[in-house]
Amino acid sequence: MSHNIYELFATKFGENRDDPFLTLPDGDSHTYGQLDRRSAAMAAVLADGGAQPGDRVVVQVDKSVDAVALYFACLRAGFVYVPLNTAYTPDEIGFFLGDAEPAVFVYPPDLAGKLKPVADIANVKRTFTLSHDGGGTLADTASQVTALGGVVEREADDVACMLYTSGTTGRPKGAMLTHGGMATNSLALHHIWRFRPGDVLLHTLPIFHVHGLFVALHCAILNASEVIFCHRFDVETVRRHLRESTVYMGVPTHYVRLLNDPEFGPHDCQTIRMFTSGSAPMTEVVFNQFTERTGHVICERYGMTECGIITSNPPEGQRIAGTVGYALPEMELRIADEADRVVDDGDVGQVQVRGPHLFSGYWLLPDKTAESFTADGFFRTGDIGWLAGDGRLTLAGRGSDMIISGGYNVYPKEIELKLDEMPGVAESAVVGLPHDDLGEAVTAFIVAESHINDEVLRAALDGKLAKFKQPKRYIYLDALPRNTMGKIQKGELRRAYDELYRSP
Repeated sequence: MSHNIYELFATKFGENRDDPFLTLPDGDSHTYGQLDRRSAAMAAVLADGGAQPGDRVVVQVDKSVDAVALYFACLRAGFVYVPLNTAYTPDEIGFFLGDAEPAVFVYPPDLAGKLKPVADIANVKRTFTLSHDGGGTLADTASQVTALGGVVEREADDVACMLYTSGTTGRPKGAMLTHGGMATNSLALHHIWRFRPGDVLLHTLPIFHVHGLFVALHCAILNASEVIFCHRFDVETVRRHLRESTVYMGVPTHYVRLLNDPEFGPHDCQTIRMFTSGSAPMTEVVFNQFTERTGHVICERYGMTECGIITSNPPEGQRIAGTVGYALPEMELRIADEADRVVDDGDVGQVQVRGPHLFSGYWLLPDKTAESFTADGFFRTGDIGWLAGDGRLTLAGRGSDMIISGGYNVYPKEIELKLDEMPGVAESAVVGLPHDDLGEAVTAFIVAESHINDEVLRAALDGKLAKFKQPKRYIYLDALPRNTMGKIQKGELRRAYDELYRSP
């Protein structure tokens, strides 16, 4: 029996082929059957282009119906789907193509002049273009070929997708997600969130990461739900379509922006049965304000690229601000000290997890993979927290200095390396500071050895780093705080500038 995760979806596509799947805000609707057929045609194009099962297909395209079909095409044909953030620059894309060694690279037609040379340097065998409005060489060719029949057999531990994450070194790592792990996580979420007939999901998330692509869409497909598929988050659009939806999945920034609209209220949420939040910590203030304004209690959950969703607050029962709930079925969760010894309930330590949901390792980095796991097979998340006696998890922070800004992961070392290369910069330290809208704002502290200013720094990073990684503010210091061993004390910077972005 094949363990290709698309086999799970194929049943729904077959049984519900005439039912609406992706409905755009303008009312244009695409059925389950249409997406199934479109994905089969795209799979044929990729296979004709030389891709074979196990090959990587790197994708940097705008959110669209065809982009979803391309994801399904890779799954059903056994290719490894590698989505990239649409904000990445050509310089950043060059690294990913060189590292992933894909058989195919797909990008928007309007970026061909910038990205085709990058693909050529990386020796990518075949490239296609795909636009948000259904154009491009991939879309055009898919309309003319004989569709790929059936679903390619895959084992549970075969890699289905590879998503790049990073660490304190700044070097992105390809986390390999398996067919079996993704299926286990999707089925668990569909079960614990009590999806039911008639549920309609309002989708405003990007589809280049776990939250928007796997968590949201997989739950909807397993339920044969209609998805109101918005290109991006917009308060007016969300308010309009909440009234015809039952489930909304967002990040804390989305809820902050809804609350900033004085017209937003319970009348917008009458049909909603569940709001979920993830990808970044939510403050108690936002959590409580949302309940006071709407009468709805947001369901917070906790996950990461390597693990999928790890814990969730219960769909029924008490949801507590600041906590992220209980471990999903088949997911073992523990809190351990630096020696990987389990600590008592209530004691703070590192969050460690084990189970079939986990990734299979980092692409071409066996040493990094080994470092990430304990001797008994638990994954070291790097997050710090504690467990209540009933197993409910509360996160206290991150062991690393990763920043989460607007729901996106930002790794300070990557920015610091760029800044430290610049003439006039003696050294830098990048931290995340509290921000009412973004959650954390990327902030750079600079020790200059000659005259330099914000304008020069911004110009130097423009085109080198995605916009969401670029510092919101630059602070100039005579020296960075250090401990007796010479290590920069970023905690001191955070404490000293904690109110930098706070409203007066």
